[in-house]
Amino acid sequence: MTQAAPPELLELQRIIDAGAGYLDTRIVGEVAWPGGALPIYAIALGATGPEVPAVGFFGGVHGLERIGTEVVLAYLDSLVTRLQWDEVLHRQLQTMRLVFMPLVNPGGMALGTRANPAGVDLMRNAPISSKEAVPFLVGGQRISAGLPWFRGWPQDGMQPENLAVCAVVEEELLRRQFSIALDCHSGFGITDRIWFPYAHTANPLPHLAEIHALKDIFERTHVHHTYAFEPQSRHYLAHGDLWDYLYLRAGTQYPAHTFLPLTLEMGSWAWVRKNPRQLFSRHGIFNPLVQHRQQRVLRRHMPLLDFITRAASGYARWLPSGAARLGQRDAALALWYAGALT
Repeated sequence: MTQAAPPELLELQRIIDAGAGYLDTRIVGEVAWPGGALPIYAIALGATGPEVPAVGFFGGVHGLERIGTEVVLAYLDSLVTRLQWDEVLHRQLQTMRLVFMPLVNPGGMALGTRANPAGVDLMRNAPISSKEAVPFLVGGQRISAGLPWFRGWPQDGMQPENLAVCAVVEEELLRRQFSIALDCHSGFGITDRIWFPYAHTANPLPHLAEIHALKDIFERTHVHHTYAFEPQSRHYLAHGDLWDYLYLRAGTQYPAHTFLPLTLEMGSWAWVRKNPRQLFSRHGIFNPLVQHRQQRVLRRHMPLLDFITRAASGYARWLPSGAARLGQRDAALALWYAGALT
């Protein structure tokens, strides 16, 4: 392992060693790096049967956004520790599957860049394009790898990091009757947001009722939360969104299954507002640099990750059907798409 490897990768390897008796760990890809290769890990635990629900937690898609990886690592570390004493957790894992890819883009994190070492933004790289107007550059561009939000050249296909994510998602999530993915990022703004597809169109996704039902039980369970739950298209449209691509793939290949991809966008300006000097640091724009604020962020989001795990485990109790599903969809349209659709 090269000395330039990011500390988050070393922390992940420590957690893997600590949970060796419980974790199914695989290297699903490698990134070329001076002095060696940086591995892309996939870690799973729990039941393996195809009938059980599953949750996938992802982080580090953008190498600058270390806090996303750190949130996923903190939750995985907590689970590994609890497995030593928590009988309730053991029983829960007998009926579900948990999957972790905490550091999708180790090369970008080692370089301190949003993109991977090839200069490609992994969240603009999937083979899907918006037919609606996207913002210049931000929505994905094929002008130059030297500019941000580069999609990659079409003839190069998907980047190795994205191919690894797709393979894990297909094997561990899409083939199951019910699954949720949570991809952890940091973004501009002061509000923590939970986004759901689409990013390539302003139209609602087919599982809008299920998304609204999940939001409903979250809000009734965590009454005092401050997350904004909304479609990504409310803020901007983009080409090449990886989760749009995987969601559409699920609908084509497994139309009877329910796959709900979510993105946690942590409001990084809340940290900058409390410590304006972070504006002068490339990492400071996207991550809390003061230790006690970082610890506060990790504590803040653990209930969300645990809720998603529990919601997937008990999905049969809240997933709407029949008239209830129509009611959830109508409520979702009124909440998120009123006046936007013709």
